[in-house]
Amino acid sequence: MPKQAKRTYSRITIHAAALLGKQIKIARKERNMTAQDLADRAGISRGLLQRIENGSLTCRIGAVFEAAVLVGIRLFDADDGSLTAGIRQADDKIALLPKHIHPGRQVVDDDF
Repeated sequence: MPKQAKRTYSRITIHAAALLGKQIKIARKERNMTAQDLADRAGISRGLLQRIENGSLTCRIGAVFEAAVLVGIRLFDADDGSLTAGIRQADDKIALLPKHIHPGRQVVDDDF
């Protein structure tokens, strides 16, 4: 079985994941929650929560977002109402965009 190439991420992506993980850890500790308490509430393992708090980029985004919300971190600096409005606005914009994107045609250089 061939080995899969290791996925690389931009420095900004790595730093953003690390920052969110640290914010989750800080908020959890400020609420006097153990890692096991938060993991149980989020429906994830304690090991997964530790990877989230360490900024691992291999964690499921749903698990990361759920842990963040449970400790009070506002995602996208918005409340539920503005997130819903943002989703509707994005849906409206998507409806106006082409359904499929086709790569540009390459001009054949047949001048020998």
